[in-house]
Amino acid sequence: MHDTLLALLAFTPLLLAGILLIGLRMAARVAMPIVFAVTAVIALLAWDMTFTRVLASTLQGLMLTVAILWIIFGAILLLNTLKHSGGITAIRNGFSGISPDRRVQAIIVAWLFGCFIEGASGFGTPAAVAAPLMVALGFPALAAVVVGMMIQSTPVSFGAVGTPIVVGVSGGLDRAGISQVLEAGGAGWLDYFHLVAGEVAVIHAIVGVLMPLLMVMVMVRFFGANRSWREGLAIAPFALFAGISFVVPYALAGVLLGPEFPSMIGAMVGLAIVVPAARRGFLMPRESWDFPEATAWPDHWIGKLVIKTDEVVGKTPISTFMGWLPYVLLALLLVASRTVAPLKEALTSVSLSWGNILGEPGISGSIQPLYLPGGILLMVVLLTAVLHRMRLGELRAAFGESTRTLVGAGFVLVFTIPMVRILINSGVNAADLVSMPVAMARLVADGVGDIYPLFAPTVGALGAFIAGSNTVSNLMLSDFQFNVAQQLGVSTAMMVALQAVGAAAGNMIAIHNVVAASATVGLLGREGITIRKTILPTIYYVVAAGLVGLVAIQLWAIADPLLRLT
Repeated sequence: MHDTLLALLAFTPLLLAGILLIGLRMAARVAMPIVFAVTAVIALLAWDMTFTRVLASTLQGLMLTVAILWIIFGAILLLNTLKHSGGITAIRNGFSGISPDRRVQAIIVAWLFGCFIEGASGFGTPAAVAAPLMVALGFPALAAVVVGMMIQSTPVSFGAVGTPIVVGVSGGLDRAGISQVLEAGGAGWLDYFHLVAGEVAVIHAIVGVLMPLLMVMVMVRFFGANRSWREGLAIAPFALFAGISFVVPYALAGVLLGPEFPSMIGAMVGLAIVVPAARRGFLMPRESWDFPEATAWPDHWIGKLVIKTDEVVGKTPISTFMGWLPYVLLALLLVASRTVAPLKEALTSVSLSWGNILGEPGISGSIQPLYLPGGILLMVVLLTAVLHRMRLGELRAAFGESTRTLVGAGFVLVFTIPMVRILINSGVNAADLVSMPVAMARLVADGVGDIYPLFAPTVGALGAFIAGSNTVSNLMLSDFQFNVAQQLGVSTAMMVALQAVGAAAGNMIAIHNVVAASATVGLLGREGITIRKTILPTIYYVVAAGLVGLVAIQLWAIADPLLRLT
């Protein structure tokens, strides 16, 4: 009973955040300071953490906040730079050659291009890049954020060149202990690791093939003049075609090559197939779809980021290729910075770090300004200024606008991320309690018994909702999921894979990811509205993944009950 009460208490910050943001529609800048204060009180009084550890966790969170704000600033700055250079006008005009249909544009820009950016950089960069780009193309700001957040699903497990699997799963498991058991059976850690990565890819492929369709249906239902699900279903053939074009190469890369490149390969192959098909009208609906006239948009759809074509009157028009070139350079530099060893070493050599903050073991932070996507984005901005022959005044205006947009996001994240770090670091305490996230996970596991695999993705999503990170969720909960699988006598690899898949889906509702995406389009204060819409695809994802996992585990057990470790 005592453990159950503590677990319920651990849920309090999340429940409070949901009530304030979703139920009461409170702005995050008001809600999150309250949630932070409640979390700190629970940590001090119920979890018996020392004041020093709570303070150290807060400082660690502030360092992470700086890193995330650096990424947001870079994404906003690139967009504003292109606005003043005429690049956005060129990109917008270029889409008339593909399709004027907003559903098609969302699939190409958000799903395919966004998945590539996720594979290259992670860190929530896709929503921060895609959302303002969609606003520039004429999407309402709220629609752009909702669609941008839905990118944070299928590609996330293999984002940042596979970091959630390479760092999260590998670092979250007892590698030495697992290796000993595997070696006794003639296998090894790499065999197990690649099995997990392959199963993550296959589950994502099965569930994620519908995400382009769901993305469009949510957009059309909530932001169309007719508020019609049917208008979203009208593009189902093309959306499913785009989904298959991504998930097939994605799954093959995950199974055959490992965790580093599935999202990038899936997106590149998908773009190569889908864009030419769209130009030819392949599987297109008879009628094109657009948002209502901008004058009819409700106020809560509109952000402070406004792109006007007349802002670049008098400048020499830029070609579509030159307009897109900065984003191409961004993708290339992100990939090179993660895969070319000398470049990676040079970029990571510049680091601001603080180990064992305030003497607390295991609490440390670092900021690598050049290696983070924010640094890459700044490099692209400077290259863009040269390529687009911008005047110094135009570049100065872009910097000024970006800085002003950043201020609101900074205030919210100053409370949100430290709250997350307190939860995660609560495992070290005078009462010898497990951390709050693990206590929550145990409560779920104990409550559902043998059908737990159905809920394993939900536990992973819960971890990501808390941490705003697939990688951190995997670090926190992979070993827990492994141990539950052993207790149930089922495939541990499948259970860990379900953890990773659920943690990816949880990014769609992670509070500080929503805040970051909202900040890029000047939409702060409406985070609850976004979460209310993105929770629908999140529920679909974790339930579908759970069903796939439950069936797979049962088939695996029937096929060979002696192989339950793997």
